[in-house]
Amino acid sequence: MSKIVDARGLNCPQPVILTKRAMDQNPDEEIVTLVDNVTAVENVSRLAKSQNYDVAVTEKDGHFSIHMIRTGEFCEGLVEDHEKVTIMITGNLFGKGPEELGQILMKSFMFTLTEIQAPVTTLIFINSGVYLTVEGSPALEHLQNLEQQGCEILSCGTCLDYYNLKEKLAVGQVTNMYTAVEKLLGPNKSLIL
Repeated sequence: MSKIVDARGLNCPQPVILTKRAMDQNPDEEIVTLVDNVTAVENVSRLAKSQNYDVAVTEKDGHFSIHMIRTGEFCEGLVEDHEKVTIMITGNLFGKGPEELGQILMKSFMFTLTEIQAPVTTLIFINSGVYLTVEGSPALEHLQNLEQQGCEILSCGTCLDYYNLKEKLAVGQVTNMYTAVEKLLGPNKSLIL
């Protein structure tokens, strides 16, 4: 028997939250989440995979069905997770002060992350921070290098939509507030800039 989660018409992060609740309450059942936008498909699918679910998506007339079946136990993480770091970047400038200086410092910060053997595993970009992950960003090359090194790059979908930047995303993946908070409160050390 399948547990149906109807998240059509709901904004981020509601489809993810409702799906997570269904997973927690029905761990041995197939979960089917219904959504009506591609961002929700991506976010719910990412959640399912992180919880050891196989995912299959079908689409009909702009409505999506995300079928999820658990294939194993959820693994909380590796022993060395306590040494890893998640950073949330809330703006496209580093610190307060002149805009030009803030841009220089942010680019320098991103470059430094590529050069040191820092345990940064996730960078989350929200609000105007999403300007750093799109075409034309002065930090784009550094973020692409970090991604190649295994750092997860996540940009807030609501923020990308607000600034009309979703089509210009050039590195990483679209995420939602639920995932961002989950990452910040997880086993990794967290930093908010």
